[in-house]
Amino acid sequence: MPYGFMDVARTPGVAAVQAEMGADDVWTSFKGHRAFDHFTADEATFLAQRDSFYIASVSETGWPYVQHRGGPPGFLKMLDPQTLAFADYRGNRQYISTGNFRANDRACLILMDYARRARLKMYVHVETLAPAADPAMAERVTDPGYRASVERIFRLRLVAFDWNCPQHIVPRFSEREIATAVQPLHDRLAALERENAELRRQLAGRD
Repeated sequence: MPYGFMDVARTPGVAAVQAEMGADDVWTSFKGHRAFDHFTADEATFLAQRDSFYIASVSETGWPYVQHRGGPPGFLKMLDPQTLAFADYRGNRQYISTGNFRANDRACLILMDYARRARLKMYVHVETLAPAADPAMAERVTDPGYRASVERIFRLRLVAFDWNCPQHIVPRFSEREIATAVQPLHDRLAALERENAELRRQLAGRD
């Protein structure tokens, strides 16, 4: 069976290193089943929970550029099993990724769930759209209440995706995740304080 992500990533140079390290047979003899060219419900759920991702582009001089993109959870929208899109909000106005995509529409994304030590990576083709050119699309990818200026829309056509193993991913937790985890402790503490206050009131009544 084809292994879509590695079929794209495995260039002659990569294959040569794999052979040197004795790992080439792992990929050339792969016989498993990897749904790589369309997202499933698992990827849809994962994407809907993400509030950031990393996207890599390549310049006309051959230099790679990796950018962090962030927004409210689920700001990277799944339009269909092979298409994603997100609103590009005004940032530092360097426009490096945007310029790179004009010359080369290929990109690679990595999305992290540090708390669960999960990592999704994908190859895509990037299309740049003006919000006014497709108002319906702009409305679909813009998050109400997120106060930022939308400059353009990036639509991503999936080529291949893959899940990485959790090895070497250090767990990290957001403020919201920590607050959710410790809320039962706060609730228990509040209950004990109320109980303690009531016991003190009862003891004071015996004097």
